[in-house]
Amino acid sequence: MARGGWYETRIEGDRLVLTAGGDWTIDEALALDEGLRKLAPGKLRRAELRLNEIERLDTAGAWLIDRTREALAATGAEVEFVGVPAAHQGLLSRVLEIGRLEKAPLPPRRGLADLLAQLGEMVIGAFAEGRDLLGFFGQIVVTLGRVILHPSRLRFTSFVSHLEQTGLNALPIVGLLSFLVGVVLAYQGVDQLRRFGADVFMVNLVGVATLREMGILLTAILIAGRSGSAFTAQIGTMQVNEEVDAMRTLGLDPIEALVLPRMFALIIAVPLVTFFANIMSLIGGGLIGVLLVDLTVPQFVRQLNQAVELWDFWVGMIKAPVFAFLISMVGCFEGLRVEGSAESVGRLTTQAVVESIFLVIVFDAIFSILFSYLGV
Repeated sequence: MARGGWYETRIEGDRLVLTAGGDWTIDEALALDEGLRKLAPGKLRRAELRLNEIERLDTAGAWLIDRTREALAATGAEVEFVGVPAAHQGLLSRVLEIGRLEKAPLPPRRGLADLLAQLGEMVIGAFAEGRDLLGFFGQIVVTLGRVILHPSRLRFTSFVSHLEQTGLNALPIVGLLSFLVGVVLAYQGVDQLRRFGADVFMVNLVGVATLREMGILLTAILIAGRSGSAFTAQIGTMQVNEEVDAMRTLGLDPIEALVLPRMFALIIAVPLVTFFANIMSLIGGGLIGVLLVDLTVPQFVRQLNQAVELWDFWVGMIKAPVFAFLISMVGCFEGLRVEGSAESVGRLTTQAVVESIFLVIVFDAIFSILFSYLGV
């Protein structure tokens, strides 16, 4: 019967002899470890590890044996194994082999110069990305001109399919989140305005914020994460499977066949989804108005009619096709940049979402400055 792991040491002539036996397993490792750490050969220059009495051995036990060998060798002693049972030779040899592998070097400490170099690489990469994206925009314009001159070249079936995927299928999630955002805007507005006895003006806050900014911005961000990433993943997978190369071999233009149907579908879908998001957000605000401000539905509608102007609606709707164009362009651009691996698909899909949202917010800021300058 196997018993707990044990070892004993003695001196025979000019050498230290360590005899090990019993179970050298993970269950016994803690008990064995404390004594093995204190083991020292003193002035002896030879050490012998006799393992013939070991009955059970696992990776933890083999590691303890290897660490003991290294500790003795570090003192200058010549270490040798004696009587390793045949059943344990394979495991012990493997652990000893791994122990002799070179340790991975520690990463070098990064100084200020390295950080500045990395910042410079990021800036150069951003400019290169912008240059390539601008070149892709030029290709789209050229291809669009060709399709306008020959409308039959547009793939109508693909266009309708993408219109359903990006528009109709997006309504549930966009509607739900827009409703909840309307609730949050209204609740926070009531909470702040009630201190001044002006909680009824919560309607003005919800109406103007939703129609001018929140409706289109929330829709664009959701569409970027939902449809823009899908464009990159779909086209990127086709790149991995060499389907895009096959299209070029057959004389088909990938921009005409893959990009324009998605772009047209998104340009039509985003304004419609934005309109739906505006309605749902106003319904959420109206619900809070009815529950917290004791407004009736006719009163809410009348106050909303007084608070918002037609231009408040059009400000948001004018942004919609521009944001749709940016999202579809970036999504298709990154998809066509995929290079032959699933890792590339995932990386560029994430990059497409980040770039799309970044451009949407940048252009939203530009629109805000422009409309403010025009007094709209």
